[in-house]
Amino acid sequence: MNNIEKTEIIYTHFEKFITLSEKLKSELSKRIKPIEFKKGELVLDANNISKKSYFISKGILRTYFIKDGKEISEYFSGIDEWVNSPRSFTQREKDIYYIDAIENTEAYFINVNDLVYLFDNFPEMERYARLSMGTVFGHFMERITSMRFTSAKEKYNHFQETYSKIYHRIPLGMVASYLGITQETLSRIRAKK
Repeated sequence: MNNIEKTEIIYTHFEKFITLSEKLKSELSKRIKPIEFKKGELVLDANNISKKSYFISKGILRTYFIKDGKEISEYFSGIDEWVNSPRSFTQREKDIYYIDAIENTEAYFINVNDLVYLFDNFPEMERYARLSMGTVFGHFMERITSMRFTSAKEKYNHFQETYSKIYHRIPLGMVASYLGITQETLSRIRAKK
């Protein structure tokens, strides 16, 4: 992907929320860089501080934690979404979350210091952050809502609604861990559909 395509994708995303001045466009172009992850590649290790936020243009990233030696999927992020470990990224300390690529993924990243610079120098970036961060909080709220459903079937139906654009591309073991059920139970639910 050439530099013009990169900047157009980024500009289009930001312009859904704010009006971009030429100066802000220039700064975004300088500070946001492309990156690719192979399927299975670790994007963030929980033993490290999250210093970058990733904007996905193709593929899926999963945020998860490890409990009793098992990976527990917390949420999934697809095209046109930012992903990082929110607490680690904002407070600059380690957190429990890992992020990996569950398929080959193309993304852009911005370093936390560059983001702080943009916030300090472009007041409209505060508005962008308020409006766009809704997706991250939305994932957490959906996760809480999902836990309230009583049956495994209800949880799976909710999962399908929440991730309607990508659920069919997420491995069943990861879906089962997200739902808090066994893979066998998930297979039975899916067989009944």
